[in-house]
Amino acid sequence: MVEKKEEEPKKIDPKKSTKADNRVKVPEKFKKLVEEIEKMSVLDLAELVKILEKRFGVSAVQPVAAAPVPVAPAAAPTEEKTIFSVFLKEIGDKKIEVIKAVRDITGRGLKESKDLVDGTASGPQLIKENVKKEEAEEMKKRLETAGAKVELK
Repeated sequence: MVEKKEEEPKKIDPKKSTKADNRVKVPEKFKKLVEEIEKMSVLDLAELVKILEKRFGVSAVQPVAAAPVPVAPAAAPTEEKTIFSVFLKEIGDKKIEVIKAVRDITGRGLKESKDLVDGTASGPQLIKENVKKEEAEEMKKRLETAGAKVELK
């Protein structure tokens, strides 16, 4: 069997100074404490740090500064939207009624209105764009009365 030699913990030599040591001036009231700490091994210092962290509920890890969160500028009161686009989302059970409503609203022929209504199977269809709010609400009401689902954007 190979015997494992226990290594002696490294000691910090107070006589060897580093650049950081030269810049730090230890106040008189802490000199004795600093001298005691300098005599301790690295393992003992690590254990001391853990004990102090637990005892005082602190951490020796430096906190990382969080990235600044952009603050939205104070916005003026948002203006109410006055121009809308009317989209037909679903036609419901009354397809013929919806086709008639689309025909009246758009002024298109029967075939074009039917094609537009049938197109809702692949996604919402634009009925009319750049419409004033009142007119858009009226179109929505009329289409919903016919059984369709409408969205104003």
